[in-house]
Amino acid sequence: MLTIAIANQKGGVGKTTTAINMATAMAATGWRTLLVDLDPQGNASTGMGVSAASRGLSSYDLLVNEVPLAETIVETTIPGLDIVPATQDLSGAEIELVSVEERTARLQQALGEHFGHDICFIDCPPSLGLLTLNALCAADTLLVPLQCEFFALEGLSQLLQTVERIQQRFNPSLDIIGVALTMHDRRNRLTDQVSDDVRDCLGNLVFDTVIPRNVRLSEAPSHGLPALVYDHSCTGSRAYIALARELIGRFPPERQAA
Repeated sequence: MLTIAIANQKGGVGKTTTAINMATAMAATGWRTLLVDLDPQGNASTGMGVSAASRGLSSYDLLVNEVPLAETIVETTIPGLDIVPATQDLSGAEIELVSVEERTARLQQALGEHFGHDICFIDCPPSLGLLTLNALCAADTLLVPLQCEFFALEGLSQLLQTVERIQQRFNPSLDIIGVALTMHDRRNRLTDQVSDDVRDCLGNLVFDTVIPRNVRLSEAPSHGLPALVYDHSCTGSRAYIALARELIGRFPPERQAA
């Protein structure tokens, strides 16, 4: 199973929207897809239509109580797409794991022997705490959503430093598969300037596909649906389909077919 963490310690950059729609796009192309909601807010779970009442065992149980992964997986309405939901209990996980041995490897251990899916996306919280650290230790690679605004550039620098430390101490094989520019507004000159600066700095690491600001992307979670299902023809959905195609093109050759 190829595991991709979707992380950026800055909030509001489109991590959850990216996680939901990339997972949906991969499932639509035949990949058996797992989405792990590692954010205590549980927005990915809500956005996939998993109600709070139906979240029995969750990612909290996976990390803290070491419940087997198979017992925490919930089917979604999207064929081929399953989710490990999150509950508010997860907000206390960082404190509870502090005294645990190998606390950074809990998620890696849970996912390591799972063969029921081809690809796994991990939706990380907006911080560089122990939950995100678990995700980065478990991941094969990292996808970074980056909002096209000035402060996002500062956060990206901090994230890249964290990735380097994790490579040195915990997960030498971790790399960054790409940076996805999100919430792009062509009417705003600053948006284009930030986009150009990021491309100048990171070069080919930045995906060609840009995710635009789009009302339908914002509306979809309130209906418990990915935008690709809510309105597959909107500009946001088309952009995520293109991004998924580009993502697959960056996989190693042996991974490019589900």
